[in-house]
Amino acid sequence: MNFIKKVFEGDVDESVHLQFQKFSKGEFRNRALINVKKTGGKCNLSTSVEFANELVKEAAKKLGENKTNVKGAVVSTNDLTGELDFQDKKQFQGVKRYLIDKEMSGNEIIELMDKFPKAFFALSFEAGDAKLKIKPKAPKSAKPKNKEDAPKSDFCSLKTSDEKIAKSFVFEKPDFKTANITHHFIIERIETPEELKNSEDFVKIREESKRAGKIIREAVIDGQKIKSEKEFEV
Repeated sequence: MNFIKKVFEGDVDESVHLQFQKFSKGEFRNRALINVKKTGGKCNLSTSVEFANELVKEAAKKLGENKTNVKGAVVSTNDLTGELDFQDKKQFQGVKRYLIDKEMSGNEIIELMDKFPKAFFALSFEAGDAKLKIKPKAPKSAKPKNKEDAPKSDFCSLKTSDEKIAKSFVFEKPDFKTANITHHFIIERIETPEELKNSEDFVKIREESKRAGKIIREAVIDGQKIKSEKEFEV
């Protein structure tokens, strides 16, 4: 289940917290973009960067014990040397990008993701009839300044015949042909744990503080506009 669906169903967990911990107070528009088209029993799903890790894990589950060629990058602020078999490492302002091109099983991918939940996995591979492509870039979190800077739903692409995946992204209408969905995150307050209020460990404060606010979801599904809101604290 993707983090947007978890929020709307009130089923927030640590993976949802990780999605929001980088945000300050304010309004963050045009986030978590989704575009889905269903043709001939196939679902073509494209999204913005926020769903990358979830799509990688979903495809890895399908792969299971089987192996396939995995290409892309693992992005982290931590040094993963010795923990990750990579071909090259690039670094900029403390962010490390480990380039991967190797045979891996789905279970190996999941094990790696569980070991480093804060890392960003921009991996591309095939799992049965599912074909996942993710741009091997570090995600950008800067707030768009104008329409030209607004993100697009082309960072991740998944082609699959598994309609359950598409339905988890488009939960307003079980049977649909096309959907375009945009989310706006409104962070109204940040709650810092009492024991950290006098701390100078700003990284820990950012990671452990809870964000509270609402998500505004604007969808166009088969030409019909649907708008919904959900308050959250995570």
